[in-house]
Amino acid sequence: MNEIRLPLGDIIESSVDVLTDTFRPVFDFIRTVFLGLYEAVEFVLVSPPFWIIIAIFAVLAYSVKGWKFAVGSIVGFLIIVGINQWENTMESLALVLVASGIAIIISVPLGVLAAKSDRSSSIIRPILDFLQTMPAFVYLVPALILFRVGVVPGIVATIVFAMSPGVRFTELGIRGVDKEVVEAGHAFGSSPWRILRQIQLPLAAPTIMAGINQVIMLSLSMVVIAGLVGGGGLGSDVVQALSRLDVSLGFEAGISVVIIAIFLDRITAALSGSRRTIRLWPKRTPALAS
Repeated sequence: MNEIRLPLGDIIESSVDVLTDTFRPVFDFIRTVFLGLYEAVEFVLVSPPFWIIIAIFAVLAYSVKGWKFAVGSIVGFLIIVGINQWENTMESLALVLVASGIAIIISVPLGVLAAKSDRSSSIIRPILDFLQTMPAFVYLVPALILFRVGVVPGIVATIVFAMSPGVRFTELGIRGVDKEVVEAGHAFGSSPWRILRQIQLPLAAPTIMAGINQVIMLSLSMVVIAGLVGGGGLGSDVVQALSRLDVSLGFEAGISVVIIAIFLDRITAALSGSRRTIRLWPKRTPALAS
């Protein structure tokens, strides 16, 4: 038996302890902000009668994909109401919306940076590889230490776990824009920021939306794991079903996750098909000659 042991775990534990002791006010502030965002979204989703929220979802579904999707969404959400999982589903949806929203806000700019700079890409990619291959349960340990039991560790773990596709797809989409189109923008005197905003991002939008779709799906996959640290919602029901071997409760919570997953997947997939008009020249063309 080899008695030589590399104390990598001890080093990480000491580093987390130092972070906890040194930056406790920072982590408390982050906890307060994330918890406030979650409670605000949860209030919006849970407080009104369920039929109002279902009507809003149906209008959204109809506007992006037509009446068939709207009817299917109504039926799906009524099933959730019928199995008495509405409030838990809205709590989980609030967690997903907050976590995926923050993950998108972080990942899209990082993807733009990686697309614009090869050096940044070479630094970001190994970090993303590490984040994607690390088991999701491992994220919960430092999140619990830094943010204590509750919904916030679940949000933080979800952000870390889900942001990688947003970065990768954004970089892929921007790098895949035709260079001749970008050069045409330079030829018309557009600034780099204007080229990014009016040429590269619109052309890369379908790929970026595919990344956002994956961020949301990965966030949903973390709902159950977040239940292990007091995240509440459907994850809490799944954990209870596992501990009690309650097939009925586990299926009801699982089918609720599936319904909101299908709804969010179809919404983001429909939005990825949108297009914007690309303008290669300024709105006011200067006179060539007086």
